[in-house]
Amino acid sequence: MENPFKKINQPLKEVPAELKSKVMHDIAMAKLFMELAELFSYNFGYVIDSVTSKRDKK
Repeated sequence: MENPFKKINQPLKEVPAELKSKVMHDIAMAKLFMELAELFSYNFGYVIDSVTSKRDKK
Protein backbone atom coordinates (compact mmCIF):
# COMPACT_ATOMS: atom_id res chain seq x y z
CA MET A 1 0.00 0.00 0.00
CA GLU A 2 1.32 3.40 -0.98
CA ASN A 3 1.85 6.01 1.73
CA PRO A 4 -0.39 9.03 0.85
CA PHE A 5 1.62 11.33 3.14
CA LYS A 6 4.60 11.15 0.78
CA LYS A 7 2.55 13.17 -1.74
CA ILE A 8 2.14 16.14 0.62
CA ASN A 9 5.37 17.90 -0.36
CA GLN A 10 4.82 17.50 -4.10
CA PRO A 11 3.57 20.44 -6.16
CA LEU A 12 -0.17 20.79 -6.63
CA LYS A 13 -1.80 19.72 -9.88
CA GLU A 14 -4.29 21.85 -11.78
CA VAL A 15 -7.91 20.72 -11.48
CA PRO A 16 -9.93 20.30 -14.70
CA ALA A 17 -12.17 23.28 -15.39
CA GLU A 18 -15.34 21.14 -15.54
CA LEU A 19 -14.69 19.65 -12.12
CA LYS A 20 -13.80 23.02 -10.62
CA SER A 21 -16.98 24.65 -11.95
CA LYS A 22 -19.11 21.73 -10.68
CA VAL A 23 -17.59 21.95 -7.20
CA MET A 24 -18.05 25.74 -7.07
CA HIS A 25 -21.68 25.33 -8.22
CA ASP A 26 -22.33 22.71 -5.53
CA ILE A 27 -20.82 24.98 -2.88
CA ALA A 28 -22.96 27.91 -4.06
CA MET A 29 -26.10 25.76 -3.90
CA ALA A 30 -25.25 24.52 -0.40
CA LYS A 31 -24.68 28.11 0.72
CA LEU A 32 -28.02 29.16 -0.81
CA PHE A 33 -29.87 26.37 1.01
CA MET A 34 -28.18 27.30 4.29
CA GLU A 35 -29.17 30.95 3.88
CA LEU A 36 -32.75 30.02 2.99
CA ALA A 37 -32.99 27.72 5.99
CA GLU A 38 -31.71 30.51 8.22
CA LEU A 39 -34.19 32.94 6.70
CA PHE A 40 -37.21 30.73 7.33
CA SER A 41 -36.22 29.31 10.70
CA TYR A 42 -36.55 30.88 14.09
CA ASN A 43 -33.60 32.19 16.01
CA PHE A 44 -34.54 30.37 19.21
CA GLY A 45 -31.98 32.22 21.30
CA TYR A 46 -33.50 35.56 20.34
CA VAL A 47 -37.05 34.29 20.91
CA ILE A 48 -36.25 32.97 24.40
CA ASP A 49 -34.36 36.13 25.31
CA SER A 50 -37.16 38.42 24.12
CA VAL A 51 -39.86 36.41 25.92
CA THR A 52 -37.96 36.34 29.22
CA SER A 53 -37.10 40.02 29.03
CA LYS A 54 -40.78 40.91 28.46
CA ARG A 55 -41.81 38.80 31.44
CA ASP A 56 -39.35 40.60 33.73
CA LYS A 57 -40.82 44.02 32.86
CA LYS A 58 -44.35 43.12 34.00
